[in-house]
Amino acid sequence: MDPQHSTGKPRIAISACLAGQDVRYNGGHKASDLCQSLDEHFDWVPLCPEVAIGLGIPREAIRLVGDPQSPEVINPRNPGTDLAPPLRAYGQQMAEALDDICGYVFMQKSPSCGLERVKVYQDNGRPSLQGGRGAYAQAFCERRPDLPVEEEGRLHDPVLRENFISRVYAYADWQNLLSQGLSRAALQGFHARYKYLLMAHNPQAYRQLGHLLGSMTRNDDPDELGPRYFTQLMQALRRCASRGTHSNVLQHLCGYLRDALDGSDKAELQHLIGQYQEGIVPLVVPLTLLKHHLRNHPDPYLLQQAYLQPHPENMGLRNAL
Repeated sequence: MDPQHSTGKPRIAISACLAGQDVRYNGGHKASDLCQSLDEHFDWVPLCPEVAIGLGIPREAIRLVGDPQSPEVINPRNPGTDLAPPLRAYGQQMAEALDDICGYVFMQKSPSCGLERVKVYQDNGRPSLQGGRGAYAQAFCERRPDLPVEEEGRLHDPVLRENFISRVYAYADWQNLLSQGLSRAALQGFHARYKYLLMAHNPQAYRQLGHLLGSMTRNDDPDELGPRYFTQLMQALRRCASRGTHSNVLQHLCGYLRDALDGSDKAELQHLIGQYQEGIVPLVVPLTLLKHHLRNHPDPYLLQQAYLQPHPENMGLRNAL
């Protein structure tokens, strides 16, 4: 497993139509300018399950029908053939085969790839009030529940985009840790790095995971405890951080510098944190000043924190938070 491959960039699977490949039912694509703008940072792995199971290009559009919890996938002009089994089988197959990816960007509303709110048609020809999930995406995600996944449309929201990419880099970091061998010290060191990022996303999970590792004894097997820890971590990071939780973390980080800064520096930091919490300035403003003071007064524990840079700075993701 090599989550960052030879380029050093995390690999992310993506619906092939979003990558600009002409694989849609109408012979076209849905190239994502947003994903293309991230080419510098990620290696994309394009996949189209509909083509993979043998459907042609172009082809009749397919749809979900029946029970929203377990719908069939049909071509309305040939309703006797359920395409859900081969789509699900391919999803399970690729979930096992793509062991080096750190995330997946799916095509929204697709009966094969949509993650949520996909139309599920009923006998009356109308979609049910309860949406469904694409057959391929559902099978894939059931096999890879810890993997960061998102629909391309939702990534245009800056909060959701930053959340997804933070999780991608956390996932890549964990895979690198596993490749070096999981020990008690390595597990505790990983948690120490992600302490404040976790606090920003989910304060309750921050306390629970701290207790989980704090109660670890010499008899606990890190290879058994590690996956449980990571599953809970990834679930916790799915919750988007708020201005309130970010502000709380910033206050904690400022506490480490209270003896190093003079009164005016402390007042300036507090002023900017207050402005951020009120929505006047973005998160990057107080963070930039905090990092400035850390360069002048380095603290080894703070400098290792993933919270300070959960993704490459030149992405500018926190400029919009």
